[in-house]
Amino acid sequence: MRHAVQYLRSVLFIGQMYLAMAVVAVGFAPFAMVRRDMALKACHTYCRYVRWTAGWMVGLHIEIRGEVPHYPALVAAKHQSFCDILMIFGAMPNPRFVMKKQLMRTPFLGWYAKWLNCIPVDRGAGGAAIRDMLARVEQGRELAGQIIIYPQGTRVAPGDHKPYKVGSAVLYGQLGQPCVPVATNVGLFWPKRSLYRKPGTAVVEFLPPIPAGQNQRDFLVQLEAVVESRSNELMAEAGFTLPA
Repeated sequence: MRHAVQYLRSVLFIGQMYLAMAVVAVGFAPFAMVRRDMALKACHTYCRYVRWTAGWMVGLHIEIRGEVPHYPALVAAKHQSFCDILMIFGAMPNPRFVMKKQLMRTPFLGWYAKWLNCIPVDRGAGGAAIRDMLARVEQGRELAGQIIIYPQGTRVAPGDHKPYKVGSAVLYGQLGQPCVPVATNVGLFWPKRSLYRKPGTAVVEFLPPIPAGQNQRDFLVQLEAVVESRSNELMAEAGFTLPA
């Protein structure tokens, strides 16, 4: 019975969350399409709203740990669900994503991705995708802030493993900026491809920065080690037992 009630709450939460996305997107659109700061304000407003409603509707509370970068940096994050997108973006002052090209054509989300100068990537294009990403980053270099990339390229469920892609290392080398790794356990509470939202405290943690200027191969090894190990610790903290 308790599970059924929580499932119903989860469905209601998801429904109002997407309704609110439409309301905020349309309401801010006349200003956001001409002023990037207004597009940022709209997205930050929506992130705060989702975090607030998650707390009282499904009992899911979000804890942001570590030092959030307020300086130009590459942010390389663990990606487990839509929740970590909202929480990482909402915590940062001037972010933009490296994101799947197809998402740029979606209503609301695609509008704001374009207005925020997010960087679309065709994941199936191999080396051409990396070259295109680097060219787009170079075009937008005057936009001081933080570029967020998911090094594994997709959502990865707790306990699963996917290799870290070379694109994040190439981007790190091109930017010449420190990289802030981000670990999380949100997939335990907000799983991909599921309507159920588990109550508890999900954590997004900004880890100590990796200084600029390292060898790209060494950087990628270090990035994977720190993000995966800390994410595993956060999941264990929440009661998850990693598969052998």
